[in-house]
Amino acid sequence: MSPRTGRPTTDPKKHETRIRMSDEDIEILEYCAKVTGKSKADIIREGIREVYKKIKK
Repeated sequence: MSPRTGRPTTDPKKHETRIRMSDEDIEILEYCAKVTGKSKADIIREGIREVYKKIKK
């Protein structure tokens, strides 16, 4: 039997991180995900890239 595999990707996400968030942060994150149609992980990744752009200027 072949090993279980997910969808092929050119950008594998093999690292995992945990963070603690307040109720307000969760509400904001869920709102952003709902309005944009993006996943919560995508919203967080986008935020990381925005901060990175600001500090690299």
